[in-house]
Amino acid sequence: MRVKSRYTPALIACSVLALISLFVALGLGVTGVSHQQLLSCLQRCDNQLHQTILFDIRLPRVIAGFLAGAGLAVAGALMQNVTRNPLADPYLFGIVAGAGLGATLATLLPPHWQVIGLPLSAFIGALFAVAMVVSVLTHNNWRRVEHLLLAGVAVSFLLSAITSFILYTGDAFSSNRVIFWLMGSLASADSDAIWVMLPVVVLAITVSLILSRQLDALLLSDESAKTLGVNVDALRLTILILCALVCAIIVSFCGGIGFVGLMIPHVVRNLLAITSFKLIVFSALIGGSFLVWVDVLARTLLDGQEIPIGVITSALGSIFFLVLMRRMR
Repeated sequence: MRVKSRYTPALIACSVLALISLFVALGLGVTGVSHQQLLSCLQRCDNQLHQTILFDIRLPRVIAGFLAGAGLAVAGALMQNVTRNPLADPYLFGIVAGAGLGATLATLLPPHWQVIGLPLSAFIGALFAVAMVVSVLTHNNWRRVEHLLLAGVAVSFLLSAITSFILYTGDAFSSNRVIFWLMGSLASADSDAIWVMLPVVVLAITVSLILSRQLDALLLSDESAKTLGVNVDALRLTILILCALVCAIIVSFCGGIGFVGLMIPHVVRNLLAITSFKLIVFSALIGGSFLVWVDVLARTLLDGQEIPIGVITSALGSIFFLVLMRRMR
């Protein structure tokens, strides 16, 4: 009970932070809708314009941002645990490159099919990248962490090269659309995206919490985990495929949002928790809140323009990565 009570204030604080982030983000945007008007609309909204802005445009976007941040952060925490590599990231599988290739191929479809074809093709492309990595590792001792890293980098470069060639030879308007999408954006988030992302993210978190004790054993070493009765190969493969599924779903709707899975688990691990159960819970709350605020910056930093989310997260993540490498040295 003493250990649990130690983390209770932190859990309450992170939960409150998540609720405040969601509420504040709803009232911020290009169109001025004050938080007082937001409170009024939560009770009864007589202004049709405010209702459309708040509940049809901003609310799906904010919820999608929270789900994407939570999913990416949890996936990053899991990958760092199962690989015992503090620099592991969800995009280790080349998921962004695969999704980008799928989205690029979707631009070859007729315009009226691209609304459905773009996210669907991106999802298929992301899963194709995962399948390539897993197939290579399965036939080449996939249990070795360095093979996982090399296979992911190789697949990512290969699919990125194919994407670049198609964009170079394709239509300029469609190419620009795909390039913007690859940078990451929540502009197209709607209720359909939420209903697809929500069960996948919840499933990933639930399964991870159920397997948290086995993940803690895996942190020691493969041999130690085996002596405790853990099926190391099955556990690692299950977690990696689960991470890939979460990231593929997020990328298919939100584009390429990098470094969230690298930064958030490190922050949580250094400040709050080490054990897998607490790491997953806190990573989901802080990761979701983080991406909600990044999206607020993306749509309010420049007047009349929206900055791709991936640009902001990549800038922050690059600095974080360099600082982390320096500390590790």
